[in-house]
Amino acid sequence: MSNVVSDLINDGVVAEAGLVGSDGGRPRTLIQVRGEFGHVVGVDIGETHVQIGLFDYTLQTLATATYSVAATRLEPEPVVRLVLAGVEEVVSAVGVETGALLGVGVGVPGAVQTGELVHAPTLGWSAVPLADMLRKELRVPVYLDNCARTLGQAEMWHGAGRGSRRAIVALLGVGVGAAVATASESFTGSFTGSFADMTSTTSTTSEWGHTVINVHGRPCRCGSRGCLEAYVGAEAILGDYLALPDAVPFEAGHTEARLAELVARAADGGSAAEVLDTVAEHLGIGIANLINLLSPDLVVLSGWAGQTLGPAILPAVREAVRRHALSYMYGQVRIEPGRFGQEAVALGAATLPVVQVLASGGVRAA
Repeated sequence: MSNVVSDLINDGVVAEAGLVGSDGGRPRTLIQVRGEFGHVVGVDIGETHVQIGLFDYTLQTLATATYSVAATRLEPEPVVRLVLAGVEEVVSAVGVETGALLGVGVGVPGAVQTGELVHAPTLGWSAVPLADMLRKELRVPVYLDNCARTLGQAEMWHGAGRGSRRAIVALLGVGVGAAVATASESFTGSFTGSFADMTSTTSTTSEWGHTVINVHGRPCRCGSRGCLEAYVGAEAILGDYLALPDAVPFEAGHTEARLAELVARAADGGSAAEVLDTVAEHLGIGIANLINLLSPDLVVLSGWAGQTLGPAILPAVREAVRRHALSYMYGQVRIEPGRFGQEAVALGAATLPVVQVLASGGVRAA
């Protein structure tokens, strides 16, 4: 172990940070990661926005750029142009050369095959070679993963999931997903990447949003009926409110701002509050199913919509979970809000190049 640490010190990845006493023998040397070792970029390609963040090697945020998108179908080429513009914006803000980046991690709302191809039906993408498209322009290493899994990594590394044995990180946005993150195990899905397996925290994603909670329920955009996403996705929530006879049109035009407006209205009671009560019940059923299946010790409600809804619905969600989960499993789980908002997926995506450098012993990818 001392040889490995010495190599990392020599490579500039870590540095000595003082001494602490020990029970016997010589004092122990503290080691800390050097943020100035290098810079990484994390990208969140979402259904409502594309966000790009620049981070140092300790994942401290240095600069961000966010672009709103409203199209129901996003063509890959315009998305790539947005990412390239965002990378240029954040590196210019800090004075970093793009070619000096340790790598770029990208979270996408779909399945990632062999770390290269993106299958994202909600964007209209099938086998899109996104990694290669970005790599050709940026000329630095590019790593892809599902956005729920990168969000899970962010919460496990720096957020509400720290110290958990097995956490489920629920992503609520226009779409709905979940990541199962563990401190020592790997749950592998058919289209997940491999970089998370190189760390002490591993995770995999599940299509939780497309588990059925009402067999004769409303149609879902996936083609099935009664899916959880059709009841607790952001667009579904807004649609339920606007379908009410006493609904008041929203002042905002964008999905994220409209959901915040709905939560503010719910504070005064009325139809908005009733809609959120129903959301809490459906979400509680979905979370109870995860608890009964996976026996976590923590469920984190995250994603941009989760952060917006959380303060208003979390108590009701906990109560719904209590009623629907097996009692002995409910007794060992906490349900907590995520620590990060809109930046969570980009932060988690930035862990991908960090993990790659660590896995290579501090060697930068060519």
